[in-house]
This record gives sequence, structure tokens and C-alpha cells, in this order.
Amino acid sequence: MQHFRLFDTAIGTCVLVWQAGRIIGAQLPERDEEVARQRLSRRFPQASDASPPDFAQAAIADIIALLTGEPRDLSHLPIDLASVPEFNRRVYEVALAIPPGETLTYGEVAARIGEPGAARAVGVALGQNPFAPIVPCHRVLAAGGKTGGFSADGGVETKLRMLTIEKARTSPLPGLFDALPLVARPR
Repeated sequence: MQHFRLFDTAIGTCVLVWQAGRIIGAQLPERDEEVARQRLSRRFPQASDASPPDFAQAAIADIIALLTGEPRDLSHLPIDLASVPEFNRRVYEVALAIPPGETLTYGEVAARIGEPGAARAVGVALGQNPFAPIVPCHRVLAAGGKTGGFSADGGVETKLRMLTIEKARTSPLPGLFDALPLVARPR
């Protein structure tokens, strides 16, 4: 049986879905619980609300912490990649290795999976990500510091908000305060 739990985060209502000891889906923050339930019912119509087992409760706690600004690596969580296409799986494995506060471009992900020139396909795979924010698709940007797309509620604004929470650099270019001595940099 598929089970789910809705939970509030600093930036909206998220959802975690599990079955037989594995996470089979997650949803990025929605503006409210009703919108989260609507998306959930389209993706997992058979899932029922349940009290999360220990691994799911730990995943929820980690997601909540990540979305409040605590650097959390979620790559250890037991996601079920069995039904994910092989190309997408390789993309998700690279994305899982991007630490909080860091970013890659779609082209860099394509190169890391041995498919240079497949940046658009990487973008499509990330748009199909069933495990966001566990698989941190928000940490993958377009070339030249551009954001690229984002299919979550709020679109690119949500992506930028998540990157801001993580204090991520979204460009290889120096920031306004990078040239200042360390003691003078704003906090």
C-alpha cells in the first residue's frame, strides 16, 4: 500500500509518499494544503494518509530542516528508483551529489553522466523528478547563471527561494561583496 503525509515547511506544504520501506514520491512546497492534496491525488490516487514510519519521519524532519536553512544532505534517504527511466536515474544520481549551497548547470550534469550535449534532456529529466526536494533539482541551473525552468508551485521564484535559503551561489561571477576583506563582509 502507498501512504503519504503532508507537512508544513518554512515555504509551504510538502508531501512525502512511501511504500514498503522506500520513498516513492515527494512534492515541493505548495502554497497551501489544498493545492498539495490536488497534486498528490493526481500523482498517487491510491495513497492513503498515514502516520509515517521512522524512515519517513526522519525524511520529513530533514526536508523541514533543509527548507529552514540548515544544510542537509538528503542523498541517504531510501528513494525507490526502480520505475525511473535509466537516463533520469543517472541524472538524479548526479543531482543527489550536489551539496546544499552548491549548483551545477544542465550542461555540467550532462557531461558528468557521459552525455555532453544532452543539457535539454537533463532539464526534461529534472522536470520529471518524482523526489523533489530529496533529489535537489533546484540546484541545477541553465548556462550563464540563468535559472532555467522549475515545475513546482511558484515556478522559478520557488527555485530561487530555495537556493536563497541554502545560500547558494547561482553564478560563477564574483558577488558584490567578494572583494572585501573577510572582516568587512556582511553576514
